[in-house]
Amino acid sequence: MGGCETAEVKLRLADIAAAVDGRLVGDDVVVDGVSIDSRTVAAGELFVPIVAERDGHDFIAGAVDRGAAAYLSSGPESVDAPHVLVDDTAGALAAMAAAVRPALGSRVIGITGSVGKTSTKDLVTAALSAGLRTHASYRSFNNELGVPLTLLNAPEGVEAVVVEMGARGLGHIRELCRYVQPTIGVVTRVGAAHTELFGSVDAVADGKGELIEALPAWGRAVLNADDPLVAAMARRCACDVIGYGLEHGDVRAEAIALDDELRPSFTARTPWGNQTVQLGVAGVQNISNTLAAIAVGVACGLDLPTLADGLGRAEMSPWRMDVHRGSSGALVINDAYNANPMSIEAALRSLAAVDADRRLAVLGVMAELGDEHDEGHRAMSQLAAELDIQVLAFDEAAYGVDVFASHDDVLEALGELGERDAVLVKGSRVARLEALAQRL
Repeated sequence: MGGCETAEVKLRLADIAAAVDGRLVGDDVVVDGVSIDSRTVAAGELFVPIVAERDGHDFIAGAVDRGAAAYLSSGPESVDAPHVLVDDTAGALAAMAAAVRPALGSRVIGITGSVGKTSTKDLVTAALSAGLRTHASYRSFNNELGVPLTLLNAPEGVEAVVVEMGARGLGHIRELCRYVQPTIGVVTRVGAAHTELFGSVDAVADGKGELIEALPAWGRAVLNADDPLVAAMARRCACDVIGYGLEHGDVRAEAIALDDELRPSFTARTPWGNQTVQLGVAGVQNISNTLAAIAVGVACGLDLPTLADGLGRAEMSPWRMDVHRGSSGALVINDAYNANPMSIEAALRSLAAVDADRRLAVLGVMAELGDEHDEGHRAMSQLAAELDIQVLAFDEAAYGVDVFASHDDVLEALGELGERDAVLVKGSRVARLEALAQRL
């Protein structure tokens, strides 16, 4: 790939007004960062009120009281502070991101897929941070609000920006790419996630592939070669492709081992040499995600030992294969951030790898499966049975096992846990099972 220009992102209010076709009111101040949350806005930041279920304009005064240097507004002038009047604050947020994108240089990595986006983002960030000043999406900020915030809050001198990109329908990623302008694109896997909104798995693949279509001819597409729908996206880009996978691809893993807390080690086999990798994070599924991170790192000009060093110090976003020993001595796997059939299968297979006498999985609903809801849940129960894992369903009858309506009921059903027990807790966000995992 080409070299990287260091960024010097300056956000002066007059420049913002010009970028968003707005009108400056008050002093032309310089803002240090952008926020859409009045509760966490920091001193010197620009507050952007978003109109959704609640109107963010109602919180402008609170944001200014907390130190916001300026704000955007699409309503009547309400607070005596520098601001820019715009027609649409969410649209202005995207326009601001497009304005700062040229300063971010030639290493902007977009990551999408039906599963593994955030974990791959975390691993790519860890790998790149060993050799480059790297900025990444916060947690799962991957939509039309979180993505522009990622670009706008990149620090001065950044050398690589890692952007998680989600989609809830066709055209969503294409629109994000309009201002992200990714130079490297990663697609993890495609499957039954958000099929209620997309309509079919093939439509999901069409939507995720919009990232690959947006790459420049001199960029890189990093594709999961083990997933036929992802591998086929190579036909949709004009740039070179790096494939990765456990069975296929340019970057593969051999001699895989797991320690007592499910942290993998393996040898990465690549066209650029071989490298021993020891991860500090848990989960069999993170081996594939790590291979993607290695491919991205090489595309960004880093050598394998540097990448392995960064990956050994990786940390995951909250509630993703977070492995701890409870006070009882039982191994508790908190993977409660979200769930679909692919991610539950991966978590169950990680649980099955634990050396334990009892393996139990507390599973909540997998949301947004549409017509595949019942079949998807039954399939996970069947897989668990094949892996000798006992399933306890939390508020979801489609698993076809005993259903428990409260955390207390689940804890009672689990009974007394000991050192030879291992418990997985996983479900979609609406299940909010992270609280149960914390109690365990």
